[in-house]
Amino acid sequence: MTLLRRSLLGAAMAAPALRPAGAQARILRYVPQADLAILDPLMTTALVTRDHAHLVFDALYGVDEHNVPHPQMVAGHVVEQDGLLWRLTLRDGLRFHDGEPVLARDVVASIGRWLRRDFFGFDLLPRLDELSASGDREVRFRLKQPFPLLPFVLGKASSHMPAIMPARLAVTEPTRPVPEVIGSGPFRFIAGERVSGSRAVYERFAEYQPRADGTPSFLAGPKVAYLDRVEWVTIPDAATAAGALQSGEVDWWSQPIPDLLPTLLRNPALRTEVLDPAGYLAALRFNQLFAPFDNPAVRRALLPAVNQADAMTAAAGADPRFWRDGIGYMTPGPMASDAGMAALTAPRDLAAARAALRASGYGGERVVVMGPTDYASINAITQVSADLLRQVGFNVEYQAVDWGTQVQRWNSQQPLDKGGWSAVCITTSALTAMDPAENRLLRGIGRRGNYGWPESPRMEAMRDAFMAAGDTATRQGICARMQAAAFEEVPYIPLGVFFQPTSWRRNVTGQLKGFPLFWNLRKA
Repeated sequence: MTLLRRSLLGAAMAAPALRPAGAQARILRYVPQADLAILDPLMTTALVTRDHAHLVFDALYGVDEHNVPHPQMVAGHVVEQDGLLWRLTLRDGLRFHDGEPVLARDVVASIGRWLRRDFFGFDLLPRLDELSASGDREVRFRLKQPFPLLPFVLGKASSHMPAIMPARLAVTEPTRPVPEVIGSGPFRFIAGERVSGSRAVYERFAEYQPRADGTPSFLAGPKVAYLDRVEWVTIPDAATAAGALQSGEVDWWSQPIPDLLPTLLRNPALRTEVLDPAGYLAALRFNQLFAPFDNPAVRRALLPAVNQADAMTAAAGADPRFWRDGIGYMTPGPMASDAGMAALTAPRDLAAARAALRASGYGGERVVVMGPTDYASINAITQVSADLLRQVGFNVEYQAVDWGTQVQRWNSQQPLDKGGWSAVCITTSALTAMDPAENRLLRGIGRRGNYGWPESPRMEAMRDAFMAAGDTATRQGICARMQAAAFEEVPYIPLGVFFQPTSWRRNVTGQLKGFPLFWNLRKA
C-alpha cells in the first residue's frame, strides 16, 4: 500500500512549474469524486464538470440553499409589457480571465449557445422572440409569452450551467467543446498545469469583484475567494485518498467511501459531515434507442425485483441514516406521492420479474452495462444492478471502464457493435429531481434529450401542464399522474437517495451548503 500511495500521489501532486509568489500562498488540495474528464459544462451532465464550472464561470443569477434565485452577475432587472420584456443590467467591473470586460454581447452569445443544449433552455427557446444587447451593459429578453422562471433557469444548480464566457468562445457550436476555458468567476483555470487523469489547477482571479450585497448561501451572495490556489488531485484508490487526507497531504476529500467513514469520524483533525441535505438520487438508466430496452415491457420487467435498499447499502453503507429507499420519480419534497409506488415497495418477487421478462418478448439480446472503476459510489451501484439484471435473466456483458471513458461513451447513439451501450447507473442531485421541471431524466424528447433518449409526448405534455399550473395542488396532481405514467414507460428506475458525507481538515473553514464550492473557504 505504501508503494501504491507514493506512486499515485507522486503523479497527482508533482510540483508545478508555476506557483503563486510568496511562501504564505494559501493553497487548498482537493480530491474530487472522479477525474475531470470534460471541461465544457455544456458537453456533459457529469457532476464533477458542474463543480469545475462553478469555480471558473459566473452566472447571471444564483440560487441559495433554499433554491431561490438571486442576482449574481446582474445588478438587477426590470420586467415590462406584462412579463414579455425583461431588461437585465450587468454589474460594473465584470471582467473575463483574459482581461477583457464582460459585455452584454458576451452574455447574449453565451446564453444563445446554452439555449440549444440545456433541457430548461429547450423550454425557454420557443417562448423567446428575441435575445439582444442594448448597449454594453443591458441584456434584453423579449418573450412571446410570459416566463416567470427566467431568473431561476439562469441561476439553477443543475448540470449544464448557463456559464457566461467571451463571445469569441460562445460562438462555438453547442455540440462541440469550447477551445479555451475562459470565464469571469472567482478562480481561473490554469490549462498548462492540467494533467488528464491526475490534476487540475485553479488560481484566484485578482480582478474578480464579488457582489457587494447579500449573504453567501450556495450559489447566491458574494463569492469571495480567500484561497490563492485550488489544486484538484485525482486519487482513484479510496485508501490512498483517506491516507493523504489524514496526513495533511490533501485538505478535502469530496466523497469518502462508507467503509472508511468510521476512521475519518474518529480523527480529531478532520471534520466529516453531509453538506448537501437533499442528497443524491441514484438511477438505472436504459438506452431506449436499441433492443432490448426500446421495449417498455422489458424495462418494466425489472420493477418487481429491484430492491432500493440493496443499491443504497452498496453506495452509502449499512447505516440507514445515510440513505432512503421508497423513492419514486419525484424525490422527497412537496411533489412526491404514492402514485404507482407499489411497483417498488411491494414485496420483492424475483420469480415475477423473470416471468415478466419471458412474457415481454426479450430475445436474449446482449446487454452492455458500463461501470466506472474509479467512481466508488456509482461503481458499487452498477455492480448491484448488473447482478440483478443477470438474476432476472438478461444476457449481461459488464464492461469496467474509467469515469472519463464512461462520460464520453454514454453520449454515443451508436449500436453495441459500434461502441454503444445498453444500461448505466448514474447519480444526480436529488434537489433537481423533486419535480418534473428540472428532472432531466424524465424528459421525453428523444435524441435531443439526455443519454438514454426516451421519447414520450405524453410525459412532455404533462410537464408543460406542470410548468403552466398556477397553484401547488394542481402541480401535485400532475406530478402524481406523471409518476404513474413513468412506472408504465420506465424512462429509468429510481434506486434511492443517499446522503454523501464529505471530509476535510479542520483548518479549512467556510464550507457552504450544497455541492463542493471553493469561494468563502479559508485555510489557516
